[in-house]
Amino acid sequence: MHEKIVILDFGSQTTQLIGRRIRELNTFCEIVPYNKFPFDDDNVKGVILSGSPFSVNDENAFKTDLTRLRSHYPVLGICYGAQLIAQTSGGEVGKSASREYGRAKLHIKDTSDALLGNIREQSQVWMSHGDTILNIPETFRVIASTGDIHIAAYKIEGEPTWGVQFHPEVFHTEEGTRILDNFLTICGCQKDWTPASFIETTVNDLKQQLGNDKVILALSGGVDSSVTAVLLNKAIGKNLTCVFVNHGLLRKNEFETVLENYKHLGLNVIGVDAKDRFYKALAGVTDPERKRKIIGKGFIDVFEEEALKLKDIKWLAQGTIYPDIIESLSITGTTIKSHHNVGGLPEKMQLKLCEPLRLLFKDEVRRIGLELGMQKNLIYRHPFPGPGLGIRILGEITPEKVRVAQDADDIFISNLQMAGLYDKVWQAGAILLPVHSVGVMGDERTYENTIVLRAVTSTDAMTADWAHLPYEFLAKVSNEIINKVKGVNRVVYDISSKPPATIEWE
Repeated sequence: MHEKIVILDFGSQTTQLIGRRIRELNTFCEIVPYNKFPFDDDNVKGVILSGSPFSVNDENAFKTDLTRLRSHYPVLGICYGAQLIAQTSGGEVGKSASREYGRAKLHIKDTSDALLGNIREQSQVWMSHGDTILNIPETFRVIASTGDIHIAAYKIEGEPTWGVQFHPEVFHTEEGTRILDNFLTICGCQKDWTPASFIETTVNDLKQQLGNDKVILALSGGVDSSVTAVLLNKAIGKNLTCVFVNHGLLRKNEFETVLENYKHLGLNVIGVDAKDRFYKALAGVTDPERKRKIIGKGFIDVFEEEALKLKDIKWLAQGTIYPDIIESLSITGTTIKSHHNVGGLPEKMQLKLCEPLRLLFKDEVRRIGLELGMQKNLIYRHPFPGPGLGIRILGEITPEKVRVAQDADDIFISNLQMAGLYDKVWQAGAILLPVHSVGVMGDERTYENTIVLRAVTSTDAMTADWAHLPYEFLAKVSNEIINKVKGVNRVVYDISSKPPATIEWE
């Protein structure tokens, strides 16, 4: 197992970002709730304490005993983490006279310090706190200040513990990556955690975990389940069976295209065309939540039927990734929501769960996929919702409406690819509205459907902005859809951001 850094999460919005930065420095890390430190893990090399929405003086602030941590590992406290170390050591934390939020200029006071010594003596950092450290114990030494904050960073004499009141993990802190890299050096990290090393370790682990057992995997065509399949195939070969269900709400020709892509990967895939079954179950249904539930249940039913045809299946594999795991735990370790891709299946089918990507971020999954030799178009596909066009066709779903939505979507996506815009957009698609409007085609009056084009930019789908596509491009796509897709006479472009809107319409 690889050496690791543990990040104790006190509830900051940027905790995941700390994890991403450490991983980018080729060092494995895990994010755990502030009160769940894995003291029995011999691979831990150092500890980072995250920020928090609380003040350390709040009655309900998250606190934990740091004595054992500080006596065993190098420790870096960030913002709240730095204030918690100071307060629990006898220092004073109180309201800042001038609340620092945003950019500030950092001045290094000790150029020989192991954490800050090799960064520029003046650089920009990002602050976000209402409290500040007012006084520190005698064993604490100030190593950096800003114009308003005297104790912007400190080192505790005689132990490898540091605190910084700014956020080195955010983009606006110019020397942030170097500061985190310095901390990894202090911890004695080898910085050798790479896609290649992950694949080697994971394949060996899967061979041990699964032995000669048989595994079933539900493929969606997306990057997470595809990379999971290829990793498992590398480990157990013919003992893996993948099931790809066509619920009739995929993109145009996607069922055939995805099956062809998987052939290139040498996977054992069963393709199940169940579209008529889904259309029948969805007939007359307009409520979006009911549509989602019908599609979800239908998928489980089809998947279970296929699994029962196979003999001696012991494991269910899923493409669960790290943000799913983090989001499924509250700060206290209680489950908030389940992110399992196929809800309820392990209990119902009495299968054990195998999730080889559960500790990876999305961008890391893509790097692993490329290292495995997967095609770029499979790795960099836009996210596509599980219910597919079921939530992009507003109102009742019919085969005719699916045809209209698929044709419009196909024109939009293929034009994005031809114009070199596809990779600049996080997600794009066409939405079919249950709205008819008057139009003129030739000399005839028409009364037909409206298509909405939706394209957004994002890094993690938590927030998203509408993609500022060129007018000429939008005009070309609109013209092509109206001319080629029978039943459409109007195309509009969605310029809503998330929040307050969502990426999908249902």
